[in-house]
Parts: sequence; structure tokens; C-alpha cells
Amino acid sequence: MKSKLRREVDEMESLFKEHFDFLCLVSLSILKDKSTAKDVVQDFFLSFWKNREYINLSVSFKAYAIRSVKNISIQKLRQAEKEQKALKEFFPFENEDHINFQPSKRNEKLEELLNKLPEKRRKIFVSYVINGQSYAEIAENYGVSINTVKTQMKRAYHFLRSEATEDLLYIFILLFSIL
Repeated sequence: MKSKLRREVDEMESLFKEHFDFLCLVSLSILKDKSTAKDVVQDFFLSFWKNREYINLSVSFKAYAIRSVKNISIQKLRQAEKEQKALKEFFPFENEDHINFQPSKRNEKLEELLNKLPEKRRKIFVSYVINGQSYAEIAENYGVSINTVKTQMKRAYHFLRSEATEDLLYIFILLFSIL
């Protein structure tokens, strides 16, 4: 006879296999980005697993999952729109002619700025921006909560905005959006 945990794991695995692809399509229809859609669905399943004891489904799992993934996707989309709006406010440049320092100096300044961040915050920031990891992946890798990752990212961005010159921030965003 299987233990309760083993049954729950098997059930969760079955739900994941059965619904993952469809839920990714649901998210993709909103986000228009395959990687982010997969992250959203994985985050949903992770959250569902962590909160399974407190979730009382009044509808089918599929209906609950679809609604949840849609809501998470819409939140991601709104967050991305806010970030784009903030970038436009911070970087009103219409072209790159405003940038007035050499690439080698740019790299030095970027590295110097990143090194001013506390070590853990820098690692989280680099994992997200350079390595392209999701908040959930970073949280798992560093053994912290997703909220801790969000807080550290928010603090890193705040620090970078307050410490960098406009030209440096502009290049910083351009550089990491290409990676």
C-alpha cells in the first residue's frame, strides 16, 4: 500500500503530464512568449503543490488550472508593461547618439556597478538578467522564497537606477536585453 505522500506525488505527476502542454498554450495565447508561458505553468504547478492542503476545488482541476494560469499570465503581462513604461520614463533616448563613452569603459563601469551590489543580491540579479533563469529557478537554486528573489531584484534595480548615470543605465538595459 502506498503512503499518502507517494499517492499525492503520483497524482500531481499525472496532473502535470496531462495538463502541462494545454496550460502552456493557454499562457502562450496571452503572453506570446513560449519560455515565459512555460515558466508560468511551472510556477502554477509549484504553487499548487505547495498549497495543495489548503486548496479546496469547487470545480474540476482543469478549470481551476486554466483560470489560475490565465490570471498569472495576465499579471506577468501587466508587470512587463509596467517595466516597459518605467524603462521609457528612465530612458527617453530616441537613438544611441547620446551615448558618449567607449565600450571598454562601459564594461568596466557596468562591472564596477554590479560589484557594488551585495553578493547574494548580485548573484540573484545575474542569474535572472544574464542567465535568464525564472524567479522560481533562482529561489530553488539559492534556497530562498520566490518573494525573496522578487525583493532582491527590486532592490537591485532600485540601486542601479540610483547609482548609474542615464547613459550607463541605457547601455546596461540594451546589453542585457540582447543576451
